[in-house]
Amino acid sequence: MDDNSAPIIIKKGRKKGEGHHGGAWKVAYADFVTAMMALFIVLWILNQSDEIKDNVSHYFNNPRGVAIGGGPSTLDGKSNTFVEDNVMYQMKMKEMETERLQSMGESIIKQLERNASFPDLAEQVDITVTDEGLRIELMETSTDSFFDLSTAVLNQHANNVLSSIGEQLAILNNKIVIEGHTDARQFPGGGLGYTNYELSTDRANAARRALINAGIDLNQIDEVRGYADNRLIIEDDPFHASNRRISIIVRFTEEL
Repeated sequence: MDDNSAPIIIKKGRKKGEGHHGGAWKVAYADFVTAMMALFIVLWILNQSDEIKDNVSHYFNNPRGVAIGGGPSTLDGKSNTFVEDNVMYQMKMKEMETERLQSMGESIIKQLERNASFPDLAEQVDITVTDEGLRIELMETSTDSFFDLSTAVLNQHANNVLSSIGEQLAILNNKIVIEGHTDARQFPGGGLGYTNYELSTDRANAARRALINAGIDLNQIDEVRGYADNRLIIEDDPFHASNRRISIIVRFTEEL
């Protein structure tokens, strides 16, 4: 082979310092972006409702409680497991409050029984726990009334009973409903003048004022109802004295 036909090989040297800069800056940048994202999430959560905060908290405490896939999100608070947990929690809380209201009812009865001025109160007070809450029925008898005839003026006996009850209910935060009920005796006028609707409402308001005087906060009163003779206890005897009554309902907590 001729020397002039030999391949020419050119070698180039690499100057030091021109290599790749490395990935350290990427790690630092990723940490910065992650920190900024965490900051914005915290700021967003602080501006949300208590319900969303509770749901987010529930997620971090129990991530399995959140459905995976296209279903409702944690913020909706409607994943199957979360709903089930929430229902169980609500049931437990209602059970606890039911026991608390039952205890309150027993305490009211004992307090009234200890009062010598209420000798026949067992026939006039009935306390039960219903779906709405603690229901206290204050019923008249044939020998003992709470109001002057056909008026909304509380007598001293009724004031004393309501004061004793009000002092105990004042320690609660539950909303209170007051109902007035009459028997079936009607006012003259064919329903165009003063009727049992006005009378029952006026009597409920008289009871409301007595409870407030006993210490119940005005904001606790949620409703005042006048049912006239539409909620008779003794339907077979619409003129029975027990149908003339004041009902006090201590409602379950709204969240329940």
